[in-house]
Amino acid sequence: MTLRTRMFFALLAGVARSIMNVLIGKEWFGLDRLPRDEGFIVVPNHCTEIDPIVVGHLLYNQNVMPYFLAKDGLFKTPVLGAVLRGAHQIPVERSGVGAGKSLVVAQEVLVGGGAVVVYPEGTLTRDPELWPMKGHTGAARLALGTGAKVIPVVHWGAQEVFPRYAKGFKIFPRKKVRVVVGDPVDLSAFAGHDADKATLEAMTEVIMAAITAILVELRGEPAPAQRWDPAAHHQAAHGRFVERGGQSPKAPKPGAPSTGKDMKNDAGPTESGDLK
Repeated sequence: MTLRTRMFFALLAGVARSIMNVLIGKEWFGLDRLPRDEGFIVVPNHCTEIDPIVVGHLLYNQNVMPYFLAKDGLFKTPVLGAVLRGAHQIPVERSGVGAGKSLVVAQEVLVGGGAVVVYPEGTLTRDPELWPMKGHTGAARLALGTGAKVIPVVHWGAQEVFPRYAKGFKIFPRKKVRVVVGDPVDLSAFAGHDADKATLEAMTEVIMAAITAILVELRGEPAPAQRWDPAAHHQAAHGRFVERGGQSPKAPKPGAPSTGKDMKNDAGPTESGDLK
């Protein structure tokens, strides 16, 4: 990261941290588990649009410069796009010939000792109770290709400040956000394997299980027996699936025909596969 980018990021982080400190109280656990002097992959849960700020806040306060993989459409917006480009974040094309470019850039960051933040779910969870849903294989592919450690950074509480697809912040009463840095995910069983579909999906499930286990402790309640699968509930892989500020649609009963209501306002395209 160049000096210019560091200065830009420091300015951005200073503003974001000040706002977050006003809006929320925070409790951070497991900070000693963050690797030092080596590149690593961060895999958070994704239940609110502000959780990248929550995760970025924790990492930056530990002198870790985070590089987020973010959908390329965000880089085209007038203000946010300029911020993301100025901070040298990594755009992701979810389909087409450029779909794999982001992983090449991410590999370069890891080789250089940086921290790459990958949301395995790919978008805000569709699970009605905000549990981690079925993951995509980008983080697994990156880990298999680089050997970098995969570190879960799991949070709970930010969704009370800015609920999924909310129209505004809920400031009062002041909320508390708890964030836990987990132990590196044990992916040793996959060392030396080819990056075939079965291997990547198995690695992804191990990653999602590690994230879910930490969230179970944070929430103090059991997770669903089966992970939410958007495809099984007639939901596209990406994009908003309810109106901003609205309620999540109820999934049809197994075997029942879809009425179309469960796909209302889904802005995301259906993709044929994960990042290659």
